[in-house]
Formats: sequence, C-alpha cells, structure tokens
Amino acid sequence: MRASRLMSILLLLQTRGRMTAQELAERLEVSVRTIYRDVESLHAAGIPLYGDAGTNGGYQLLDGYRTRLTGLTTDEAESLFLAGLPGPAAELGLGAVVTAAQLKLMAALPVELRDRAGRVRERFHLDAPAWYRERDPLPFLPAVADAVWRDRVLDVRYKSWKGEVTRRLEPYGLVVKAGRWYLVARCGESVRTYRVWQILDLAVLEEEFARPEGFDLAAHWQEYLTEFEARLRRGEAVVRLTPRGLERLRDLMTPGVAGAAERTAQPLPDGRSEVTLPIESVEHALGEFLRLGGDAEVRSPPELRRRMVETLEELTARYRED
Repeated sequence: MRASRLMSILLLLQTRGRMTAQELAERLEVSVRTIYRDVESLHAAGIPLYGDAGTNGGYQLLDGYRTRLTGLTTDEAESLFLAGLPGPAAELGLGAVVTAAQLKLMAALPVELRDRAGRVRERFHLDAPAWYRERDPLPFLPAVADAVWRDRVLDVRYKSWKGEVTRRLEPYGLVVKAGRWYLVARCGESVRTYRVWQILDLAVLEEEFARPEGFDLAAHWQEYLTEFEARLRRGEAVVRLTPRGLERLRDLMTPGVAGAAERTAQPLPDGRSEVTLPIESVEHALGEFLRLGGDAEVRSPPELRRRMVETLEELTARYRED
C-alpha cells in the first residue's frame, strides 16, 4: 500500500508539477503528516524532490526528472489497455497517435506485463455506439477539440429545436455518451450542452477565454444527466407488470425508470408487480408502454389509460379489416 502511494506521489508531481502537502494528502486520502513521511522516504531513496515554503510553495521534482513505468502492477497495466477508445480517438484524428502511444507503453513495460497487456487487446474490445444507429457525421469535431484544448472562443451555426441559430461559445470540454459527442460550453451566463453532430458551421477565433478554475467536467456531466432526467420525467404512471415485463422494462427503459421500478415494486396475488414510474408525457409514455405489449397494464393516470385503450382498439380494428 505504501509503495503504491509513493509511486502515486511521484506520478502526481510528474504530471501536475508543484503540489502542496495538503493537496497531495487530499488527493491520496491520507494525513499531511503521512505525506511528510513519504517525502522523506523519497528523499532517502535518491529521488530529486524538493519543497519550498510560503504561499506559492509546495513539492516539485527537479526539472527533467521522469520516473519509469516499472512500478505498474499487473492489474494496472491491463486496465490501461482496456481504457482505450479507438473509435472516438479516430474521430478526433488521433487514431495514429493512440497507436503510437500504446506501442511506446508496451516497450516500456517489463516482459511479463507486456505479455499480459497484449492478451487483453486480443480478448477485449470496446464498441461504444448503440445498436442500429449509423455514426453521426462529425466534420467539425477536430476543430471543436482544438478549441477545447487551446481555450479558444467558437462562433457556431447550430441546428436547434428552434431552427438554425448562431452562438458564441467558450468550449470547456467534450463528452462521448453511447458513441455520440457532446460539447459542454459556456454561452452567455450559463453552461450548456450541445450536440456536436448538429453543428452546421463554425469558426475558431484567436480570442482566448479564461477557463473557470476548478471546473470538473465529469461532475458537471453527471449533474447535467440528473437534471435532464428530472426535467423530462415530471409525471408518474402506475403500471402492473408481469415478471417478463419487469425484465423487458430494464432492457428497454432508461436507468432512472428501471431504478424506479425496482424501488416501488409491490407484488400482487396474480404474480404481477405494481410499480410507480416517472413519465415525460402521456404521448411519450404511450409509446414506451406499448413496447411492453401484454406484459404491462397501465392503471393511472386516467388519460394515459384512456389513450392506451384507444390505440389498442384502433390497432385491433385495423388488423381485422381483412
């Protein structure tokens, strides 16, 4: 455990530069006193690490010092080759770069770890996009990524639900969700999410913007997803489901709906379960529950139940016309 922590301190200082004992302690979830002891151990091992006191002080490696990757464990080496996203990397124009980086990493690994990492690539492959959907056209993705990387302002012509609009954006980051690219950017006073495939044209300006200190892209995205689900699903429906209907609901619905089914399921004498599910609207819920066929019976709201009956009667009449 301690050896792993010492290696983590080295890698943190190597990648982030100067860090205070408090910052290291928070990152590694240990006390400041433990960091002091670890730094002393690194000094004793001959690591060129020095510290400065004062407001802008902290620990830093001697310029030019780089640690080797021989401290990787077997699990860590294998996980690095599971973390790659060849599809998105190619869309960013970085496919060759990723390949070169993996070759360099393989060359730096000890022989036994190199063999294990090679077997991972032979046995596991990540295909992020969803089924039955063509890849989105992304002619502007490399330019957007460049603006994100260099903190450059974008002038964008965008296809929104209102029609074509123009926006002046400060791009904070890119997210890949189910094989689709989303841009998180400030527009005016708010930070919003834009679909990269709906960008019709753009210009990367030389104007540089100040990225907000401490902005956490992953945390922002998770918050966005939670708020998005809450905005979409403002109503509720009571539905009775067969065991097969519960299984199909988990496969067909979003995690939020599936989770609500698990939390609210009440067993009925006939073997079905009654659940309370969040819904976006009556019309949207109509389509979702029709997919479950006879495995679902809507009990409320009355309007949704009425629309289910009307739709099923229309279908029955149509199929009986012959």
